[in-house]
Amino acid sequence: MNTRLPARCLSVAVSCMAAVAAHAEEPSSVSGDVSLVSDYTFRGLTQTNRKPALQGGIQYDSASGFYVGGWASSISWLSDGADDVSSNVEIDVFAGFTGSWGEHVTYDVGLNYYWYPGTYPSGFTDPDTLEGYFSVGFSIFTVKYNHAFTDLFGIDGAAGSGYLDLSLSQAFAETWTFDAHVGRQWVDGASALDYTDWSLGVSKDFGNGFGLSLAYVDTNAEKDIYTNAFGKYLGKGTGILTLSKSF
Repeated sequence: MNTRLPARCLSVAVSCMAAVAAHAEEPSSVSGDVSLVSDYTFRGLTQTNRKPALQGGIQYDSASGFYVGGWASSISWLSDGADDVSSNVEIDVFAGFTGSWGEHVTYDVGLNYYWYPGTYPSGFTDPDTLEGYFSVGFSIFTVKYNHAFTDLFGIDGAAGSGYLDLSLSQAFAETWTFDAHVGRQWVDGASALDYTDWSLGVSKDFGNGFGLSLAYVDTNAEKDIYTNAFGKYLGKGTGILTLSKSF
């Protein structure tokens, strides 16, 4: 959750046709999940002022590889310290296409719209954001690039910003998974806002859709810039506990 160069477009188009054939015998499905997290962080920055959040989503996957879905979370970053802002929820709507190149490489391309309903004062930059994304996975590694087609989360003039993410996920001891991630956010026209985030974590699958995960998340975001009205540094390293149920 990308820039569309002509050569990349052609490659994706050819691969999409191949993926349609490869997925033809797979059934369509609907899945979802609900989670309680001790702190909702997005690209390493807290969205809830270090407080818990309730989250949930639903997704439809077609036999062809096309998918569409929605996801929501409680937030406070827009209203923290701002009496004239009422937004307290993030709603994401996304759609894309996933497939494979051969037996070992997977890809995912799509769009994600981040919607922050609420009331805002006159002159407030709209925080709603549209991003395109493209990812490639090989073995336990995934590389993903997100590209903002609008102002980036209320940063005026930041259309064209990008986020590059490298992640690793490795199962071990049957029901456990180790996850690692490093990402880089570039803010177009405001390089002082650029930063890197990273995380390490483990998750446990208890069966019947229940899961538990623990992760450490940190950033090198500039403290003088990424501090909210309550004096909380949004990019401070923190441990995050997540309880989840999928269906």
